[in-house]
Formats: sequence, C-alpha cells, structure tokens
Amino acid sequence: MGRSATAVAVAAAVLAAAGMLALAGCGDSGDATAVATTAPATTPHTAPKPPPSERPATGHPTSDPIPILMYHVIAEPPAGAPFPELYVSGAAFAGQVAWLAAHGYHGVTLQDAYDHWQTGLRLPARPIVVSFDDGYHSQFATAAPVLRRHRWPGVLNLEVRNTERSWGLSPPQVRLLIAAGWELDAHTLTHPDLTKIDAAQLEQEVAGSRAALKARFGVPVNFFCYPAGRLDDTVVAAVRSAGYLGATTTEPGLATPADTFRINRVRVDRSDGVAGLAAKLRAVGA
Repeated sequence: MGRSATAVAVAAAVLAAAGMLALAGCGDSGDATAVATTAPATTPHTAPKPPPSERPATGHPTSDPIPILMYHVIAEPPAGAPFPELYVSGAAFAGQVAWLAAHGYHGVTLQDAYDHWQTGLRLPARPIVVSFDDGYHSQFATAAPVLRRHRWPGVLNLEVRNTERSWGLSPPQVRLLIAAGWELDAHTLTHPDLTKIDAAQLEQEVAGSRAALKARFGVPVNFFCYPAGRLDDTVVAAVRSAGYLGATTTEPGLATPADTFRINRVRVDRSDGVAGLAAKLRAVGA
C-alpha cells in the first residue's frame, strides 16, 4: 500500500491541476440531477503512507471502534432538490474536516481499519474514514482538494455507470484519486435495491461491479457498499461469495469487526454543519 513520497507528490500535483481544470469547466449542477434520481435509506491528494516497516502490525487482532463518515454530493442543493440533505456544501465540508483535524482525528482508509482489526496494523491517533457514495464530480473537484490539504485519503464507493455520466466521475478522475491514495470500493453497477432483484442480477450487480472496477482500475476493490443501505441475508451472502472482505451500510454507529459485512457509518447531512457532525460523533462515542 505504501508509495514513495516522490511518486505521491507528483500525483498530487497532477491531481491538483486536474481539479482546477474540472472546476473551471464543470459545475456541480450535474451532481444535483444525479441525486434527484437516487434516494438512500436512512482533489485530491493525501500524505504518502509510511512504508509497512514504519507502520508495523502487532500481529494481534483488535476490536477498536472506528468512525466512518458517509457523504454524497459536496455542493449546495438546487431549488427543488428531492433529497437536499444529501448535499453538503464545499464550505461546510471544509469546515468539518478542519474541525476533525483540529480535534486530533486522522484520515485512514477502510482497508487500514480492516487491517488494524485483523492484524493490529498501527494507525494514527483517532483514526477516521471519510467515505463518499455513488461517484459525483464534486467529490473530485471539491472534496478531494480539501482532503489533500490535510493529507488525508478518501474512500470512493463507486457506482460503475456513474463513470459514464457527465455529472459523475470520469475514469481519468478516478485514476487520479487512486494515485493520490484514495481507496476504491464497489457500489454496484446500477444502484438497484438488491433485496428486490433475482439471483442472476444480484450476482451481476455485486460480483460484476467488483470485476469491472478491478479490470478498469487495477486495484483490489476489497469492500462493498450496499445501495441505499438495502440488504438482507441473501444479499450479504452474495457479497461474501464475490470475495469482498466486508461491506458498509447506512446504519448509524461506529465501525467494528463484529460483523464486517454489516459495517456501520455516520451519515453527514446538509443540516449538520460542524456542530451537528460533532454531536453525531459524540453520540456514537467517537
């Protein structure tokens, strides 16, 4: 997982330039259109990860709880948006990340959290995972530069078809996020309610999305994110069979290794601001 400081610095410079161009040429109105069609249930650069020798595992599994934040569109909602709470403005997001950093939190990936639970991988103090669902342009153009300033990674739960939409994330943008240290995870091909489809489509959406992302981007894609948090035992079994290490839900709470295929997250809403996010973290014991 480690990269040389030089390689990541180069990736950061390219990514920062790409983000500037994207902001100049494409606003967030496309994100608004996308969210209007998808209702959930309830740039990027990071610091190079130290080589494994500098982040040793203890060899002892842990059960330490770790908060995973859940974001969607990083933009203001347009008038009449059907799900305005899915939008967090760029200013609000920047304020929230700044507050987290000032209070001693450090961004890590879900893979880092998993490795910590399984092998005792040493993590920084107060680790936190910042995850983004679906794959919106604003996650590249607006969220990623904020994380870059704090040298934090993001976790992108990517719906495959959103790489083909004008308001989504293009494959080059996804590659830039990966080069900057972001983790890529699967969020199906087309975002269906997985509890309402037949076995063949379920396998296609779950296993097929992982295969598609691995083939296109050349990364492991070890985790899955249930669309709109919809799951049952059949869906969980399909995720296990597809070879994932775990999966995230929309259930509120801290992430733990108690059931890595039903991992809790903390949803961040438009109305939260800094104070609301802080209250949510206190409420779950983070």
